[in-house]
Amino acid sequence: MIIQGNIVDIQNKRIFKGEIEIENGKIKEIREGNHSVENYILPGFVDAHIHIESSMLVPSEFAKIAVTHGTVATVSDPHEIANVLGVKGVDFMIENGKKVPLKFNFGAPSCVPATSFESAGAIINADDIKLMMENTDIKYLAEMMNYPGVLFDDEEVRAKIQHAKNNNKPIDGHAPGLRGDAITKYISAGISTDHECFTYEEALEKLQKGMKVIVREGSAAKNFEALIDLLPEHYENMMFCSDDKHPDDLLLGHMNQLCERAVAKGMDVFKVLQAACINPVKHYKLDVGLLQNGDNADFIVLEDLQKFKVLQTYINGELVAEKGKSFVKHVDFEVLNNFNTDKKKISDFEFHSAAEKIRVIEALDGELVTNEIEADSLIKEGNLVSNTKNDILKMTVVNRYQNSEPSIAFIKNFGLKEGAIASSVGHDSHNIIAVGVSDEMICKAVNLIIENKGGVCAVNASEEKIVSLPVAGIMSDKSAVEIGKSYAELDAMAKQMGSKLRAPYMTLSFMALLVIPALKLSDKGLFDGNTFQFTSVEIK
Repeated sequence: MIIQGNIVDIQNKRIFKGEIEIENGKIKEIREGNHSVENYILPGFVDAHIHIESSMLVPSEFAKIAVTHGTVATVSDPHEIANVLGVKGVDFMIENGKKVPLKFNFGAPSCVPATSFESAGAIINADDIKLMMENTDIKYLAEMMNYPGVLFDDEEVRAKIQHAKNNNKPIDGHAPGLRGDAITKYISAGISTDHECFTYEEALEKLQKGMKVIVREGSAAKNFEALIDLLPEHYENMMFCSDDKHPDDLLLGHMNQLCERAVAKGMDVFKVLQAACINPVKHYKLDVGLLQNGDNADFIVLEDLQKFKVLQTYINGELVAEKGKSFVKHVDFEVLNNFNTDKKKISDFEFHSAAEKIRVIEALDGELVTNEIEADSLIKEGNLVSNTKNDILKMTVVNRYQNSEPSIAFIKNFGLKEGAIASSVGHDSHNIIAVGVSDEMICKAVNLIIENKGGVCAVNASEEKIVSLPVAGIMSDKSAVEIGKSYAELDAMAKQMGSKLRAPYMTLSFMALLVIPALKLSDKGLFDGNTFQFTSVEIK
């Protein structure tokens, strides 16, 4: 097979007319020569850090859509399913991913559970990591979120890191806001990347100290604008990722969108493509071709290098997508889950108090970090309740692995004027998380999730809408098109009920993410991410 076009040689920063000869899935020869074809041929895009589970799709269904956007590979942390099902969940992701052409590269989740301050469905200890690191299907040690464990030389954390080093596998970082001596020590432990930078200065310091910075632009966390101006000088040590991509967003685009935005800002196209196509392959030692003689024939054909419209995607010489149509076939799989809690009563969500002031989580649109603020309480019959007038809404996290008392807190910026929204996608342990205008509505939403053994939902006085997620309570057994459409309808309902957030469900899912400051809620209580200890709702 021979493909003609303008060949983009990223590493040598040149574009030339030529043709590529492909034989047995490999690039046999690249030849220069004149022809009339105006398309551009370049290595495929790689998402340098993503939790496939956050697309609400199993890997094989994710692949169907990603290839239409020119993605040929991902560096995937199966941390979410691991928190539900442990190593068994990781094995599920690997085996499902193997059944399609897209090159999934899974890591060993380093923090399951993410902290000791929440209830997860499984534990992955250092002995488990040792076995996983010896597995050729595991490419790296996934994000070390327990940065206090690194800084204070926790024995278990050190053992996990050492197992990765013993197998010569990269170690991913997760150190939001870490600066100075703390980040120096974190890096010296052998941790080589970070996708959690949210300021230019933070990312610059990490780059200067030898880290590779991954620019993240997902459905909720968006750091592209803050970090992209570092690319011209530091392009050899930067990559692009989505981290978490919801299904409706995935239908619209993937890494191609970041390339388009960067070039539109006047960035050198070769530097942009170095970050999008080359650096992840080299850093993680991926079995992905870079458009060189003898490489796997993993490449894409684009209409131009401004809009990055993908015409064709090839993986191992196989045409897997063309003009928006995917040729990745559906595969059957076993549905695994771990849901073991009974339906709740309205009284379970009451918070009896006489406190005049309360500690409130302030959600920030497009950010994983939150603020801690103080607000006046609204008490009815001795029960702290939502104050829709001031947008201080009651929030709950319910343990889905066993019966226990729901934890309660209050949150600002969800904006709901009626009803409630809930989800069993609640990073990191994936307990049920809900926000609503009344205890009755919160209870109704939580029970809808329990009845379906997982999902995301919206309820009000007249309507109930749910996207069921039967696979581990975090993924659908349906296609991206089906789930994307249903999710978009659910998103619209949340916004009709008053939410002004761009991605209310994605933001909701991160309100239980304890490893990101400042204030979050676990199934065990309100948690201060700065001091790494529980705190109280009431201010006395």
